[in-house]
Amino acid sequence: MNMLNKKDYIKQLETIATYLELSGENPFKISAYRKAAANIETFQGDINTLQNFTEIKGVGKGVAEVLDDIKQNGESSLLLTLKESTPQGLIQMLKIRNLGAKKIVKINEALGIEDIEQLKQACIDNKISELPGFGKKSEENILKGIDEMLTMTEKLSIYQMHQFTQMIDAYLAESKDILQFDATGSFRRKNEFSSDIDYIINTTDRKAISKYISEAPFIKEVELQGNEKITVRIERDDLVTTADFRFTDTIGYAHMLQHFTGSKDHNIRIRQLAKAKHEKINEYGITKEDGSLIQYATEKEIYRHFNVNYIPPEMRTDGSEFDIQNLDEIITLNDIKGDIHMHTTYSDGAHSIEQMIERAIEKGYEYIAITDHSKSLFVANGLSEERLLEQNALIKSLNKQYNEIDIYSGIEMDILGDGSMDYNDDILKELDYVIGAIHQSLTQSEEDIMKRLKNACENPYVRHIAHPTGRLIGKRHGYAVNIEQLIQIAKETNTVLEINAHPMRLDLSANILIQYPDLQLTINTDAHAINQLDLMPYGVGTAIKGRVKKNQVINTMDRATFKEWVTKGK
Repeated sequence: MNMLNKKDYIKQLETIATYLELSGENPFKISAYRKAAANIETFQGDINTLQNFTEIKGVGKGVAEVLDDIKQNGESSLLLTLKESTPQGLIQMLKIRNLGAKKIVKINEALGIEDIEQLKQACIDNKISELPGFGKKSEENILKGIDEMLTMTEKLSIYQMHQFTQMIDAYLAESKDILQFDATGSFRRKNEFSSDIDYIINTTDRKAISKYISEAPFIKEVELQGNEKITVRIERDDLVTTADFRFTDTIGYAHMLQHFTGSKDHNIRIRQLAKAKHEKINEYGITKEDGSLIQYATEKEIYRHFNVNYIPPEMRTDGSEFDIQNLDEIITLNDIKGDIHMHTTYSDGAHSIEQMIERAIEKGYEYIAITDHSKSLFVANGLSEERLLEQNALIKSLNKQYNEIDIYSGIEMDILGDGSMDYNDDILKELDYVIGAIHQSLTQSEEDIMKRLKNACENPYVRHIAHPTGRLIGKRHGYAVNIEQLIQIAKETNTVLEINAHPMRLDLSANILIQYPDLQLTINTDAHAINQLDLMPYGVGTAIKGRVKKNQVINTMDRATFKEWVTKGK
């Protein structure tokens, strides 16, 4: 019997779901595999000791049989069959924006196209527009999607780096010889893309830790190994990146952390400040004019030495951050008092309402909003009117049980392709909090997209727009939103715009936030499981990078003030 870990099961289920999409399988069956993968991710027990996989919540008999096959043989026979019958080029085609699985199947069946190169040539030859259900516009959109995919950066996205650092952090935390560690560089600055990972490690036994890292199960290759640092190639699933681990002691930790966080331009400004005092600064400390070395215990003390306010890592960019006034007004993670966009088992979440509440209480939140998917999002088990009202009643009763937190009944409502809302106002008025979101018809023109967003903002019950550009970092650029128009409409209608904290989204982006410094915002995780509530630092990090102030973000309000804001309405 092959002993596998959770990630082995999860990867195979997710891969099966992808192949099933390309075979035209029932969306509910596809969703069953993806939901099972999400539930395994949050399963707390030893998966290999289970006698029956249906003991995992949300895993049905069919998926359980597949999991048992994986457990016994290492790889699912269903997956092997799907791989043999599916051209691998079709898998790559799924990454193209404006091209879903159903369209890929139609194109493959009609023209025998099996890879991106063939698809691009077919578009150039106008063969796609001749197919039933397609047209010239579809052909243009596919070509645009191919070009976008090919021009995507070769660096890894922040979400991919998040997955790497989670794996590394868990391993480093197990060593008793490591006193402290941090990821630095572009990842610590919350850049959307990074070429590699840098770590600083405080240890009293550098040789032992260098050896410990070299023996990590995720190490593909050791490129350089010494007592000062070790450089390795790290592998996770089908991704590979380089990681540098630098060693220091307690007294030098803050200086090394500051230096290797960067950015290059930020550190140039620091060196200029040191030069003005006839000093030098590097990763080891501050050298005074007389040659003596100063080493501070914290980064804040380093900045204070140069008579400047502490600059958060996310803001360390081009050097202009040194000139920002009122840095103390910039939002921090501690300012967040609640999370008002999350999902439960009522739709496509992995945990119940009660479990999400309990985790929110553990995090010290004063309020949350339960915002499952709406009825038109079938693949996410969207709520019918009846189920939504049933959930609404349950949340009202739960509010009586939990005195330490306010729970708002809500919905993440789809803004439909024709510009209408997924529920009528008679339903929406029964809820505490309504979010508008676009999940469908993503390839519409800017005019149509803006009509949809405008209609949502003008709805008296829609309080905020979720992930307003629809982008997925490194995967798609989003729908055709005119951000300037959306911001103006949001201001006129008193509609809040979201910074979605999931590291695949981070939308609105920091670049947009810097350009529009007076937005009314909310930062939420869009959590589909209790562990995803821990993604809030990514959203706050994006806000910090975008120089967002605490008073711009509605979920920094305390419990009473937020309740008053919600009750008052638009």
